[in-house]
Amino acid sequence: MATIFSKIAAGDIPSYKCAENEKFYAFLDINPVVKAHTLVVPRKEVDYIFDMSDDDLAAFEVFAKRVAQAIRTAFPCRKVAQVVLGLEVDHAHIHLMPINTEGDVDFKKHVKLSDEEMKETAERIYEAFQKIK
Repeated sequence: MATIFSKIAAGDIPSYKCAENEKFYAFLDINPVVKAHTLVVPRKEVDYIFDMSDDDLAAFEVFAKRVAQAIRTAFPCRKVAQVVLGLEVDHAHIHLMPINTEGDVDFKKHVKLSDEEMKETAERIYEAFQKIK
């Protein structure tokens, strides 16, 4: 059975798209810890990130790096945090969050953004991603 992330990447469930290619898809987390909190997923279903082949894992990280660069361009910050938990959805994924302090990465806290803010945030990241080679 397809995971929710597979359905999102396939376009069967709407999302705030930030970046994509033939192997990976990035979209805004609908319950963000910080503004521009983005999830990066492989289109190919795999439950555990370390079950990915070496080549796929390397390509996944390179794609995530480009998304992180786009986030940092669109939303200037000290760094973009990368978090891999993998327990919420049985589909490998990376959380990318713009941060200025370590305290910005607190999964017990969330920000509320309107639909318009989410659309504008995703568009800014998507436009920045398109300019990164």
